[in-house]
Amino acid sequence: MLIAAIFATFLVIISTITHYEVLRLLSVSISRIRIRPRTRLLVVLFGTFFGHLVGVSFYALAYFYLRDRFDLGNFGGTFADAFTSYLYFSAETYTTIGLGDIYPLGPLRLITGIEALNGLLLIGWSASFTYLAMQKFWNIRERD
Repeated sequence: MLIAAIFATFLVIISTITHYEVLRLLSVSISRIRIRPRTRLLVVLFGTFFGHLVGVSFYALAYFYLRDRFDLGNFGGTFADAFTSYLYFSAETYTTIGLGDIYPLGPLRLITGIEALNGLLLIGWSASFTYLAMQKFWNIRERD
């Protein structure tokens, strides 16, 4: 369980720093891009989506590594031993959907709970960032 706790802590740190850097890069560069203001919102949305995909991928790699290298638990349900299953499970957990068709066993459960909390916080951060960008760039009087 200690290894799972260490990995969970590391994953929170690395995914949060990565997300911070994505949002910082968007914040700095979005005003400089020579495109229409409302189109900048699409850049913000796609940029934040990319940041979330990176975070999901970090967790998926950790599940793969911890299960296959450390034998630190397994997955039950309809889990297929392919990396796409790790990505699917990670995205399901990160977004707190929790369908339950794949579920963790053993110490991986700790990482799963932490990923859900981390994902919830980062998604909220992205929503706030997008809201601020909308206030700045969305002008309903602007013609398309």
